[in-house]
Amino acid sequence: MPAIEAYKLTKRFGDLVAVNEIDLRVKEGEIFGFLGPNGAGKTTTIHMLTTLLRPTSGKAYVGGYDVTREAWKVRRIIGIVFQDPSLDIQLTAWENLDFHGRIYHMSKAEREKRIVEVLSMVDLEDRAHEVVRNFSSGMRRRLEIARSFMHHAKILFLDEPTLGLDPQTRRHIWEYIRRINRELGVTIMLTTHYMEEADQLSDRVAIIDHGRIVAEGTPKELKDSIGGDVVRVESDKPKLLLKGLRVTAGSMIYNSKVVGRDVVLSVKRAEEVLPLIFETSQKFAVTVSKVTYKEPSLEDVFLHYTGREYREEQPERFEMLKMRIRRRLR
Repeated sequence: MPAIEAYKLTKRFGDLVAVNEIDLRVKEGEIFGFLGPNGAGKTTTIHMLTTLLRPTSGKAYVGGYDVTREAWKVRRIIGIVFQDPSLDIQLTAWENLDFHGRIYHMSKAEREKRIVEVLSMVDLEDRAHEVVRNFSSGMRRRLEIARSFMHHAKILFLDEPTLGLDPQTRRHIWEYIRRINRELGVTIMLTTHYMEEADQLSDRVAIIDHGRIVAEGTPKELKDSIGGDVVRVESDKPKLLLKGLRVTAGSMIYNSKVVGRDVVLSVKRAEEVLPLIFETSQKFAVTVSKVTYKEPSLEDVFLHYTGREYREEQPERFEMLKMRIRRRLR
């Protein structure tokens, strides 16, 4: 049985369709990356799967339980790390974890044993009795991750767990996530807008854009799906150049697009196409100012399936509502 399933899961906010009939299957014991730019629908999906938002339509099951009809059963088996900080910074690390254990009706002996275990897992055992306000951003994130599986959660939802962290701290967090998955066998669904994070951490990735899943597979499968190499050619007349290349090198090109001043090509072997680029530019009187090529990345996969380069967008509608509430409470 899959750890997480969704069928035509949809969420609307008035006229805005934040999540549009998505299907998901997350296997037990895997790290599943949910990749997309800001505003794509990642957080809204997580909120539905963790029972914080009621779906407008469709079905979802977590651990075999219906997220709408059996919400309390879902909550008992999941852990969550939210985008926004959620620790009480006036309490110590130990006190934050102890409070969480009490919410889940863990006995005192069980809480004390488990606190030692989870702090050790994220290398914070020597800071157990320090007030959290003295912690760095990375330490606070590690403590939130420890808290998420304090109650022996079977499935973790990590919503942008490294957002705002420096690259070195981000990589340390990756190691803790891998460790939890590998040593405890916990299923992890991770949302991120960092391409490298999804590539490095995920067993499988789903790319979401404008509320729809546009591609899904292992990172390697997704990159292999668009061809061998990605060539970018900067030109003064990219549309004319692409028109010419489709004639002179059409059989070697899997996919092609114009993005701004660039022609972006997916090809099997870049070295065979490069001479034809310059021949074509001369034939069509087009100036080529720069040519680069590389193996495909998840960013290239996004471009391939959406026709646009990866972008930063406005926060999702749900996030905007939260921001308004925060302003009123200040």
